[in-house]
Amino acid sequence: MDAVVWMALLATLGTWGVTALGAATVVFFRSPDRKILNLALGFAAGVMIAASFWSLLQPAIERAEASATLPAYVVATVGFLAGAFFLWGSDKIVTLAQRAQGAEQSKTHRVMMLIFSITLHNVPEGLAVGVAFGALAGGGSAEALMGAITIAIGIGLQNFPEGAAVSLPLRRDGFSRRKSFFYGQASGMVEPLAGVLGALLVVYVEAILPYALAFAAGAMILVAVHELIPECQQNRETSPYFATAGIIAGFAAMMLLDVMLG
Repeated sequence: MDAVVWMALLATLGTWGVTALGAATVVFFRSPDRKILNLALGFAAGVMIAASFWSLLQPAIERAEASATLPAYVVATVGFLAGAFFLWGSDKIVTLAQRAQGAEQSKTHRVMMLIFSITLHNVPEGLAVGVAFGALAGGGSAEALMGAITIAIGIGLQNFPEGAAVSLPLRRDGFSRRKSFFYGQASGMVEPLAGVLGALLVVYVEAILPYALAFAAGAMILVAVHELIPECQQNRETSPYFATAGIIAGFAAMMLLDVMLG
């Protein structure tokens, strides 16, 4: 297996591990400090927004200009919208399934739907990491490698609260700490599989690389804008700029790394 595929596997095993760390918070307490959680979510959103352009969209446009038969703006737009639509469709599937269960769904059904929802979100995130590392095939630059690593770090940061978002509600519903942790970390198990798939597709079907990079960017932007930013702004009445500072800091840190190394 190509070295970049192994790198993608290791990176997504790391993001899964961060999900497990988030799920492990159930061992210590029933709910984390909301201000710290908001800051972490905001920072992750800022990192993901910046990485979506400098580490994914910009390389997608450059590669499309060099090799694609279609204009680069078409390739980038189609890939970006496809990534956003894929994640939107995943959300729709989960929402429809939840409505089909009805208000009186059993505890087991609620557990499975919660895990299914987070797992679906983790698929494009794992693909994003895999695509970023797969793009290094054939001799990637130092800045490209750093970009792939920072994408993995950004996704890992936002996986921490996702793991807690599964395990803590289960604990409040009466599940044991062990079961709550197991279900929480299980939601991240799909990321290594998606990461390897994304890297393999890019390595062996090079023509799709510009589309895949833009696809990953669209998925990441939707996650950041639709989920992370609204979630981290829930307590803005008491700390109006706390989470916003996290977003700015995350974006600035990612931008600094990319521009400095680029």
